[in-house]
Amino acid sequence: MRSFVATMEQAARIYLKPGKEHSLQRKHPWVFSGAIGRIEGEPKDGDTVYVYSAKGDSLGTGHYALGSIAVRIFAFEEVQADETFWVKKISDAALLRGQLGFLDNPETNMFRLVHGEGDGMPGCIIDIYGHTAVIQTHTLGMYRHREVIAQAIVKALPNVVNVYDRGKEKIGQRSNEKVGSYLIGQAEGMDGLEHGCRFLIDWEQGQKTGFFLDQRENRKLLGEMSKGKRVLNTFCYTGGFSIYALRHGALEVHSLDSSQPALDLAREHASINGFDERSHKTICADAVSYMRDLNESYDIIVLDPPAFAKNVGAKHKAIQAYIRINAAAMRNVKSGGFLFTFSCSQVIDTKLFRDSVMAAGIQAGRTMRITHQLHQPADHPVSLFHPEGEYLKGLVIQIL
Repeated sequence: MRSFVATMEQAARIYLKPGKEHSLQRKHPWVFSGAIGRIEGEPKDGDTVYVYSAKGDSLGTGHYALGSIAVRIFAFEEVQADETFWVKKISDAALLRGQLGFLDNPETNMFRLVHGEGDGMPGCIIDIYGHTAVIQTHTLGMYRHREVIAQAIVKALPNVVNVYDRGKEKIGQRSNEKVGSYLIGQAEGMDGLEHGCRFLIDWEQGQKTGFFLDQRENRKLLGEMSKGKRVLNTFCYTGGFSIYALRHGALEVHSLDSSQPALDLAREHASINGFDERSHKTICADAVSYMRDLNESYDIIVLDPPAFAKNVGAKHKAIQAYIRINAAAMRNVKSGGFLFTFSCSQVIDTKLFRDSVMAAGIQAGRTMRITHQLHQPADHPVSLFHPEGEYLKGLVIQIL
């Protein structure tokens, strides 16, 4: 196993401009390129670096990267990022999940073990699916540590015997490393459980790490509100919300997505959970276009679109898209019914999202009230010092 641990003598030292140290002193883990005053050494993308104030005060240790976010801090002190360090990080993450009730849970065997900055590991996501851990790295620095992290996972969680590296193609190309491979063991997907609902998980080909674990508690809430209801689940992917609605006694569920393979799997999920086409219908169509022309009445509509804005430059178009699709949904919810609406765009904050939904209500001419404010679940923790980590925002709106 190759080591990418840099000694304090070898690691480059980054000194910030005067006054630019305050965000790090408040424990925000990002250093922007414009805040850098000078660099001692020649750090390359992915290297471990030490960060100091203009006066030379130590601020932390992180990974250097090319781009706007120049350093992502993983320790607010000078540390050696060796095997012992990463074992401690993973052990701490596992301890929290145990306290939250995710370990040895007979009803749910899928959860997030590491959630980037929320667990002090910026650029790293680790999801657990039964006996398999799936690592997805978003920075070259974290990608370089993947083998040590894999060993730390199986030490912290004895139930895990396989570790799959999803990687990222662009990271693999930059580092000349193969992506999409097993670091420990091997497995071919699984039949997963979430609150007793069964889902087929493919971490090699599926989106994200194989499933959207962040909507777990929101799916459960939808199920609890679905008995005897007619439900439309848009952007449904493999039908997560649909299965919960069916399991809790929905009268009829329509699953809408533009991907026929995803809908095929949604039908299979319905089947393995004991439901057939009499109660579950799939619709292959572009959700935005379909909703614009929709002229039906539903008791509940779910809007869970992909990130409309992946950067600040796309914010305005994203807001307009949220308004249009929410207004279309509101027009097709029965009086007294509910809209579950979400945004997973980091650049759309909670207030802006709520304002967009309010604008949609005005456009649709409907009276509304919020009954629930939704977020990502507890195994996706958010650092109070890094509010950007609260990426998932949702509202349950009653349409009057």
